[in-house]
Amino acid sequence: MAMRFNHMELTFPEGTLDETARADIDAFYGGVFGWNATDTEVVNQRCHLLLVDEGQFILLAESPKPMQSPGYDHLGLLQETRGDVDHLLEQCRRYQEKDGRVQIKEYQDLVYPNLTVHAFYVKYLLPIWFDVQCMERPDDITGPPKAWKYVDA
Repeated sequence: MAMRFNHMELTFPEGTLDETARADIDAFYGGVFGWNATDTEVVNQRCHLLLVDEGQFILLAESPKPMQSPGYDHLGLLQETRGDVDHLLEQCRRYQEKDGRVQIKEYQDLVYPNLTVHAFYVKYLLPIWFDVQCMERPDDITGPPKAWKYVDA
């Protein structure tokens, strides 16, 4: 049985997800990653959704006990190629030039005998980092097969 993540909920201090914060979040994650956003009601609370695709989303909600992530807690965003990672890094840098709240952590490639991980971390207004990466293998080594299958119902 194949398993994939459906969503992640991130909580914020009460009163912080106002219209300005939502607009700023939408501008960055929509502009850089291409995610869509919308408001929704969950358990009688107005929340905000970042829609990654038709089946994956990040739910943003306010809470009297908000999430705290002072370290490098993160969600990995796997890209197909090094070029894709580099393109997103450049987009984040451009955004950082106009909004200093964008935090970027660049890494040297992690090189293993049969795998190279090319990555950077980015954080903007959400309480976690995003690890944007690709995994490269030598031409004579194939990676695990892609297990997710989408079919028309």
